[in-house]
Amino acid sequence: MKRLAGKPFALLGVNSDEDRKVLRTVIAREKIVWRSWFDGGSPEGPISTRWQVSSWPTLYVIDGKGIVRHVDEGGAELNIKAAEAVVDRLLREQASKR
Repeated sequence: MKRLAGKPFALLGVNSDEDRKVLRTVIAREKIVWRSWFDGGSPEGPISTRWQVSSWPTLYVIDGKGIVRHVDEGGAELNIKAAEAVVDRLLREQASKR
């Protein structure tokens, strides 16, 4: 996501793994640079329960007004290209309003 550095959006992650040490290892290995919250060590944690996450990983694109614009319950394979297209469209919309 280097191409989007400095743009007006944020990436956030929620993780349900049981072991925080494993989580830290994965974050380092995969070079995850966005904030990722530990959700209690189970798929029934408070964040995943409130957002009704039923598949891991799940990706949400939320606009500046808090409206969910895209959901990908990709399981093992997320459609990152589709999410990037939504983010690009939202950034264009934002730029045209300036």
